[in-house]
Amino acid sequence: MRRLLFILVLIIIAGATAAAAAQGGPSPDIKYKKGTLVLSQSFRRVRLQVEVADTPASRSQGLMYRRHLDEDAGMLFIFEATSRGGFWMKNTLIPLSIAFIDEHWKIVDIKDMQVAPDPAEGPFTIYESAKPYRYALEVNLGFFARHRIEVDAGVRYIPQNP
Repeated sequence: MRRLLFILVLIIIAGATAAAAAQGGPSPDIKYKKGTLVLSQSFRRVRLQVEVADTPASRSQGLMYRRHLDEDAGMLFIFEATSRGGFWMKNTLIPLSIAFIDEHWKIVDIKDMQVAPDPAEGPFTIYESAKPYRYALEVNLGFFARHRIEVDAGVRYIPQNP
């Protein structure tokens, strides 16, 4: 009887996971690396903990479906090559600011990104950098302004040991 109940629970969990994935929910298979970023502007230093999106799947999901992001947290997107591609807020439930960072770890542009009127269906604004970038950092809306971090600030990434 216990074995049958256990199998039934597993089937229900698998079905719920499959249903969430079919509806475009977060993928439980994506595991983000973690690290620390240090932002430097003049004599100011700001540290934050980041999840790292460095695969096509993790970059595609990003911060979708999150209802909260700690004040000292963010997501660092790492691309294989310099890009000019834009970001959008599909299925993103919290307003964000994004810093576009070049291959020398300097911020080249900052944009504020609002939640779409319908996060699942749009319409979606495309947020593009004024200059090419290799990395992007998403944080809570207004984070850069609150910490007086601007274009030309330096960025240092410290990976967390696995």
